Amino acid sequence: MKILSEVLQSADWKQEKHAPVIDLPPVAKKGEIVKISVSVGKEIAHPNTTEHHITWIDIFFLPDGAKFPFHLGRFEFLAHGASTEGPNTSTVYTHPEVTCAIKTEKSGTVLASSYCNIHGLWQSAQELKVE
Repeated sequence: MKILSEVLQSADWKQEKHAPVIDLPPVAKKGEIVKISVSVGKEIAHPNTTEHHITWIDIFFLPDGAKFPFHLGRFEFLAHGASTEGPNTSTVYTHPEVTCAIKTEKSGTVLASSYCNIHGLWQSAQELKVE
């Protein structure tokens, strides 16, 4: 039996189109809104077709010293070119990129995971420094 940690994949996003890319400011100020952006396919475009697409991105924040992370949100991408006329016949395709905002008093780690319907679960992490 496999557990979740055994199937989560990670890689350098500059070399791998499935790895989520986390964009943060270099330093955030305590108590001020921090924008967190996560995308898939930043350096190498990920296909976005009915047959091959990113289904969702989850974002978490683990403050320094905390035991468990806060789940900031799940963002689903539901338009992949399908229509009543069949696969890849629509002109509407969602792009796997989201931005959320948080306020925090502590530094910590932003964790992101994404799901490709063909290549499975991917993860990445980025330090958020708060002063």
